[in-house]
Amino acid sequence: MSASQRTVALVGRPNVGKSRLFNRLAGRRIAIVHDQPGVTRDVNAVDMREGGYTLLDTGGIGLVADMKLRELVAAAEEQVWFALETASLICMVVDAREGLMPLDEEIAARLRGSGRDVLLVVNKADNDFLGERTVAFARLGLGEGVPVSAEHGYNESGLREAILDRLGPPPAEDDAPPERFKIAFAGRPNVGKSSLCNALLRQERLVVSEVPGTTRDAVELNLDYTGRDGSNWPFLLVDTAGLRKRGRLDTSVEYFSGLRTHDAIGDADIVFLVIEALGGVTRLDKAIAGEVAESGRCLAVVVNKWDEAVERWREEPVSGYDSIEAFRSAFAESVRAELFFYPECPVVFTSAKTGHAIGRLLQTARRFQEISGRTLPTPRVNSLVERLFARRTPRVVKGKRFRVYYAVQTRTRPFTFRLFCNRATKLDDGYRRYLQTGFTKEFNLGGCPVRFDLRGKAVRYANKKP
Repeated sequence: MSASQRTVALVGRPNVGKSRLFNRLAGRRIAIVHDQPGVTRDVNAVDMREGGYTLLDTGGIGLVADMKLRELVAAAEEQVWFALETASLICMVVDAREGLMPLDEEIAARLRGSGRDVLLVVNKADNDFLGERTVAFARLGLGEGVPVSAEHGYNESGLREAILDRLGPPPAEDDAPPERFKIAFAGRPNVGKSSLCNALLRQERLVVSEVPGTTRDAVELNLDYTGRDGSNWPFLLVDTAGLRKRGRLDTSVEYFSGLRTHDAIGDADIVFLVIEALGGVTRLDKAIAGEVAESGRCLAVVVNKWDEAVERWREEPVSGYDSIEAFRSAFAESVRAELFFYPECPVVFTSAKTGHAIGRLLQTARRFQEISGRTLPTPRVNSLVERLFARRTPRVVKGKRFRVYYAVQTRTRPFTFRLFCNRATKLDDGYRRYLQTGFTKEFNLGGCPVRFDLRGKAVRYANKKP
């Protein structure tokens, strides 16, 4: 069995500690852990390289009856059973503190009927008394349970061994999963990030709802795309929770969802900033793009729900534009003007609902994958600097004009150029943006951040006699 076929799913009723156990086994905080039932809605996944399998965290089965948004709950549970259908091994997690519950028996009965290999995991067994309670779970008919404590790490190694006993030894290194180019979908709530991910995957892997805030975690999904030339492009799609202004966070869950989104942006190779066609770029969108720039990540703007704009145009064309194509071109330029710190940023018009131009998203990601790792020739870099200075002379700052003697690229992702200059403090923000735009246009780096590392001459002071 290859690494891509080995999948382990953690399932169980709400609040038994699946997400905490998921984080414990993954060795990092991926899923949000909270006492509130129903926090996990989508299926989280992480590659367990040492074990050679993919670990899935799922939402709770049988959410409490008084929870709001029953359709959302039903969609979340649908994701759980989808994960079970693809899993090589199911780890049913129960709670030693609460003991055996009727819902545990219902879930176990369904798992026994699925024909899947099921491993019983008794969580929160962090003392001898609770460890003895594992005997009670024998009624589930799933064999002897593995006692663990996700919170304190008790018997973590025992659980890892039990999983590998069921799956068999890890596959050879040749079968190890490939390094994937990470694409994070970010933006405000309800702009269609999850729908776009589902459209790319061509299956309902993420819970989609008109209710803002449906996605809580930053959910990672593998996608292998085959190009026209037959080449394979391994991507990792990261669907993030919608970001709101700090003052509008209603709960601690929203706060931690925001933290996961910020982490996902910082960890991505490229960020797709998703906006609505009928809404345009908002202040919050600009703030998100600013965070992406600060993180040194590539950026493309995805204008979702373009089908709605086309329909609106047919009903009432916008004055001053001869066609929807002319309006689209002007729309793209207005987006770039708002996000001026990302000159020549790609703008992709698409629709998750109709599938319009969905393929262009992956083509855009592939372009970033190719150009963001380039090493640019030093002679051409210095030739560009000379031409930019000849075209526009820096202004005089405190009696001195900024000058660059030599330039060399020192890093990719983000592109970083070391400029040996007369005085590092003499470069003002306006001229810095001018140079960044010049580098972007010359080397076709649209959407890639460009940074300068200034190395000025040491300031020498003459010795003065007292």
